[in-house]
Amino acid sequence: MKKRILFALAISGLCLSASAQKVQFTEFDLDNGLHVILHQDKTAPVVAVSVMYHVGSKDEETQRTGFAHFFEHLLFEGSENIKKGDFMKLVSSNGGQNNANTSQDRTFYYELFPSNQLELGLWLESERMLHPVINEGGVKTQNEVVKEEKRLRIDNSPYGKFTEKIFGHLFDGHPYRWQPIGSMEHLDAAKLSEFIAFFKKYYVPNNAVLTIAGDLDVEKTKALVKSYFAEVPKGAPIVRQEFKLPEITKEIIDTAYDANIQIPAIFAAYRVPGMKSRESKVLGMISSILSEGGSSRLSTKMVDQKKTALQVAAFNYSLEDYGAYITLALPNKNTPLNDLLKDIDEEVLRLQTDLISESDYKKLQNKFENNYVSANSKMLGVAENLAGGYTFHDKDTNDINKELEVIRSITREEIRDVAKKYLNKNQRVVLYYLPKK
Repeated sequence: MKKRILFALAISGLCLSASAQKVQFTEFDLDNGLHVILHQDKTAPVVAVSVMYHVGSKDEETQRTGFAHFFEHLLFEGSENIKKGDFMKLVSSNGGQNNANTSQDRTFYYELFPSNQLELGLWLESERMLHPVINEGGVKTQNEVVKEEKRLRIDNSPYGKFTEKIFGHLFDGHPYRWQPIGSMEHLDAAKLSEFIAFFKKYYVPNNAVLTIAGDLDVEKTKALVKSYFAEVPKGAPIVRQEFKLPEITKEIIDTAYDANIQIPAIFAAYRVPGMKSRESKVLGMISSILSEGGSSRLSTKMVDQKKTALQVAAFNYSLEDYGAYITLALPNKNTPLNDLLKDIDEEVLRLQTDLISESDYKKLQNKFENNYVSANSKMLGVAENLAGGYTFHDKDTNDINKELEVIRSITREEIRDVAKKYLNKNQRVVLYYLPKK
């Protein structure tokens, strides 16, 4: 029986095919402001239960960074009805998986269960929202966990601090300038009352989306949601500070040293529009042209033909308020970093000047359509994308179904014009990332 459950969880159920891409859903609000989205798919006996809170590191105070990521951990400590350490035991002993993640803009918790455990998932998430245990013991325990994570993922990881360095320049004056993991000094200095206040402000039903996707009965699930979440009190309305950054008009050059590396790297990063913008999707396509796959332009030129680079990449780091478009290269055979940057710049200039070919354009569209189908092929992916549409696209849950239309409508001319508009030398941060001797 256990093997069958694990198999079901592994496949997680296909919900889309290339010929049937529209994601059906039902949505409603509880009186306390909790937005609920249900997606029924009976392909496999699996259900994903998720809660997305619209809180990330950008909602923190300058001297109290790391709170949102800290709560990602802290809210697994238990509740008035769940003993410390029992949250994950309850999930695993009932054939499920669970986790959470935090970004600059949101925190996402989820459980993936056999569908006969739907009610357990709802109870766990309602307990997390209604009355978690937030005490000195839990804060101390999770503080050590977060410190170890920072040591592992950032302090002792090769190239672990490049985003911190780049974002410090790109987003000077905006909370994006610090990373979600935040400052350990800030967490050490914080009082218990500050953690409790942060929870009461942001982890409230009117700042959350509950999304359930999979093998469910819509009407029965609605009733269950109301029975578990209706009693959660509504929080005070959240007023977010808006940040308008001045344009970068002159190239910023910086150097970082890393004791964890032997091979240097060079980065060039540009501030670009946030995820709501159509241009953000165009920049994603530009990344694919430049560096996705072995036949991409930068890989072909620098890794295969010239053999000057061990690795080269370009990607769009898309966030709510802004985005960061980042290119990078690691040298082969001691190639000077400036030579690598020159090669990258030449390919960017080619995109800014010439239209990509019709055949490359068709391949690009096919690739992005396939990516879209793949991203929505599992219940957890559907749950997260539905919640993200509502949270970040003006409460438009149907954004999930508009994405393909946008991808198909992006033109070759747009690709050229967006590259020309945002990827210019006077608008960027260049980071020389060197071994610390």
